[in-house]
Formats: sequence, structure tokens, C-alpha cells
Amino acid sequence: MSGPAPRLPAILTEGYARFRSDHYARHLGTYRALAEGQHPPVMVIGCCDSRVDPAAIFDAAPGQLFVVRNVANLVPPYEPAGINHGTSAAIEYAITGLGVSDIVVMGHGQCGGIRAFIEGRFAEPGKPTFIGRWIAIARGAYAHLPAEAPKEGPGLQTAFEYASILNSMDNLLTFPFVRDAINANLLRLHGAHFSIAEGLLAVLHPETGEATVLE
Repeated sequence: MSGPAPRLPAILTEGYARFRSDHYARHLGTYRALAEGQHPPVMVIGCCDSRVDPAAIFDAAPGQLFVVRNVANLVPPYEPAGINHGTSAAIEYAITGLGVSDIVVMGHGQCGGIRAFIEGRFAEPGKPTFIGRWIAIARGAYAHLPAEAPKEGPGLQTAFEYASILNSMDNLLTFPFVRDAINANLLRLHGAHFSIAEGLLAVLHPETGEATVLE
């Protein structure tokens, strides 16, 4: 005997109803064209934080962004012998399958993953965790942390968020297909940081780390 019909949380079913009657109805032609294939020009590597949605921040239409989100918007270094690298697979597909012309690593303020790394949480010896192993990728950010960066508090948090973005951009360059696309002038890399409270986006200079807030 079958049980009751499965139910999604009300916040999802009600949102879906609004999507069907409003957003989908307005973009019907776009969705039907996208059913034939996607050709997004930009990939965004963002954080899975619920407060930072790349499609909302960039007011993107369906099919414009190829997005992968993970804890602390990290890019691991190229590890061909590794397994289950979801972010690496997404990067490979974006370049070799979709031919994106730009990749944006987008961090954000008050990032819980970065804070956990700074505070040493999930790094207890002998008790490895998925989160601990993942955020250890941010260790390379120390190389980008300015000497004058605060040693603690919100100032260190923000400085480390910036440094981690630059570290992820470095790690992107360890992928041979990324370097090949850049050398062929087919790909550009960008770093950005979103302030949740102010709604401001800063673009990072890849060499100096200097942040320029967009108008």
C-alpha cells in the first residue's frame, strides 16, 4: 500500500507557484530555447551561503550564468589522482564543454567557512571531517594576506576573505585546461567580494589584491 503523497516544505511549493505564474511565464520563450542547450558566457564560483545568490546579485537571466557553489567559494588545486572533485569537474566542464569566456571567484562578507578556518574549527587531529578537509584549501591564502592585516576580529576576517579569493584564483591556474584557455585568449579570471549588509560588490586586482567597489 502506498503512503501519502510526498510533500515539499511550504516555502518551496509556494515559491514554485509564484515562479510558474510570474517568472516562467515572462521567460517562457527563453526556457524553451534553453531546453535545446545552454551557452552561458560566465562561470561563477560562489559560496553555498544562503545569503549570497549569484543570480540575484547579478540580476542574471536564465542561461546567463554557470554556477558552482561550495563552502567558502574555494577552488582546490589541480589533483588528477583525486576522486569526487565536484568543483574541479564543474570548472572542467565550463571550459571544455561550455566554452565560458570568464570565471569569477566570488567571496562574501561574514563567511562562515573562512571564519571556521581562521578559528581552527573542524581541524582537530585524529577526527577528520568533510568540512575540515575542505576548508584546509584556504591555507594557501596566507601567502596573499597583507603584512598590515589585522591579527584578529572582523578586520582579519575580511582580509582573509580577500586573500582566499586570490588563493582560489592561483589554484585555477594549476588546471592545464584553464592555462590553455587563458594563453589562447579565450578565458579571463576575476575575483570579487560581496558585502551582504551594504549590497556592494568589490572587484579584486589579481596581483595586488586591491579592492575596487563597483558603482
